Amino acid sequence: MPAQNATRTPPFAVPGAFVSGLSGFAFSAVAGAILLRVFQPLEAVPLMMACSIGVQATNLWALRRNIRWEGSLMLIVGGLIGVPIAVSLLQSADTHLLRRGFGLIVALYAAYMLLRPTLVTAGAAVGRHWVALIGFGGGLVGGLTAMPGAIPTIWCDMRGMPKSEQRGLVQPFIAVMQLFAIVLLVGHQDLSSKVFVDLAVSLPALFAGSALGVIAFHRVNETVFRKTVLVLLLLSGISLV
Repeated sequence: MPAQNATRTPPFAVPGAFVSGLSGFAFSAVAGAILLRVFQPLEAVPLMMACSIGVQATNLWALRRNIRWEGSLMLIVGGLIGVPIAVSLLQSADTHLLRRGFGLIVALYAAYMLLRPTLVTAGAAVGRHWVALIGFGGGLVGGLTAMPGAIPTIWCDMRGMPKSEQRGLVQPFIAVMQLFAIVLLVGHQDLSSKVFVDLAVSLPALFAGSALGVIAFHRVNETVFRKTVLVLLLLSGISLV
């Protein structure tokens, strides 16, 4: 039976990796819709996280000229504080209401912004403490919903950042948050060796999907990229609700 499940894993990888390569986030939202029909949550979540780290590593390499590690530093610092709090909440509280509430807010924001006739414009420079607060929110929400990039992506959209600048800031943040989260997960429970077998089986599809997504990212214009991101935020929010 494990072998059968392993052979069924790749179909979730290509669409999830493609969307992540194009937008920078939403791998779990896309892949989870397929993967959770194949595996139990205790198997699916670690596998999604492991696969997502592979996708993010591919994206970081493909977009290395756009990556702004220094600009992402305060986002990452804030996120590293938020993730452990989220992990603690997952073990001690019922987070279903919080997830649904956040999903509703994200969906309403995305729907509203999709209906706006014009793009927003970047405002004045934001203080480092505010950037860290955005990162904290992203880490906290990411630990509860597997979507660490949602809040930073919304923040970038509200500031009207060009797609290359947005990816350069948010991509490193998501990669570090996912890596940190899986380290914490490993510390709290033993991961089955089957997760690593399924990950190995999925790698070719993950790399192919990511590469196609990055190619699409370079080819779409700012307006198409923004609408794509908002649609993905809308669908991600609805999936949480």
